[in-house]
Amino acid sequence: MTDLYNKVIDYKNIELSYKNTQKGSRKYRKENILFDMCRERNLVNIWKKLKNETYEVGEYIRFKVYEPKERVVSAPKIHDKVVQFAVHEVLKEMYKPIFISTSFACVEGGGTHKAVDKVQHDMRFIKWKYGDGWVLKMDVAKFFYSINRSILKKILRKKIKDYRYLELLDKIIDSSPEGERGIPLGNVTSQDFANIYLNELDQYCKRYLKIKHYTRYMDDIIIVVPRKEEAQTYLKQIKWFLKEELDLETNKKTKIFPISQGVNAYGYKIWTTHKLVRNQSKKAMKRRIKAMDRKLKEGKMDKKDIIQAVNSWLGHARHSNSFNLCKKIFAKYPYIQIEKEGEYFGTVFRNS
Repeated sequence: MTDLYNKVIDYKNIELSYKNTQKGSRKYRKENILFDMCRERNLVNIWKKLKNETYEVGEYIRFKVYEPKERVVSAPKIHDKVVQFAVHEVLKEMYKPIFISTSFACVEGGGTHKAVDKVQHDMRFIKWKYGDGWVLKMDVAKFFYSINRSILKKILRKKIKDYRYLELLDKIIDSSPEGERGIPLGNVTSQDFANIYLNELDQYCKRYLKIKHYTRYMDDIIIVVPRKEEAQTYLKQIKWFLKEELDLETNKKTKIFPISQGVNAYGYKIWTTHKLVRNQSKKAMKRRIKAMDRKLKEGKMDKKDIIQAVNSWLGHARHSNSFNLCKKIFAKYPYIQIEKEGEYFGTVFRNS
């Protein structure tokens, strides 16, 4: 596709991209407040640099996160975030019709809850039709840190023909502080690049291998089949494709097991009959509410802030059959409301 660069540098797109950087609590950060004080001037400067093709990616802010596991995040500064959101808007529209319908990460109408529902549906269908079945669960080893940038650039050039847009994408890809391989976890464009990268695997599995019951959320892939031998064959073929075509490998979490064992994925433990919150998430919430309640008693935290933090987790838990679990966790904290009108476990109702 051509003339994509002009869509990126369109001033309305840059303004929209800036608004996307200001969602939630991010707008209260010092860097964002200072940027907003001279918002128009800063946005015009970004537009000029892009228009004159003199834009260069700045340094990243690096820090560690510990949930769900310890990882190093490289986050761009506000100027670079605006550019990346502008790039993201164009990439999103261009690749939307290309992605398969059972890839649920970073796409409109996707998300973990849709992925979980799809996996459970596949498990139920296979068990209903064949009496039993098997699950192939695959996980790419250190996915974001292992992406081969040269291969990523080749994949992008299959679809994109605008050399100025490709040059901008190359700058963002090569700005990664992760070394010779990989892309930064903190970039919004990294989610796009990761999806585009593994779309090659999606197309191979759906078009060439003709796998019917296939679900992917980022680098977590779940395939449900009637027979163990079928799962073993798919595993061998997919591992070959990952290694030869994408220069990736699976990790030790990759395994084959019967449907009756349940699937631990996307934040839930999934069976054909029900879903539960994962043990890891449950333990983390227990630790968190205990610490927040201690801060409340010490006068270091407000009750409304605790309720807001807990409601986010409860929103996740309400998509499972975890009512009794939540009652047990929050029994000591009467200010936490487990269910309220319009939000019940297993079903979330909205007033029209």
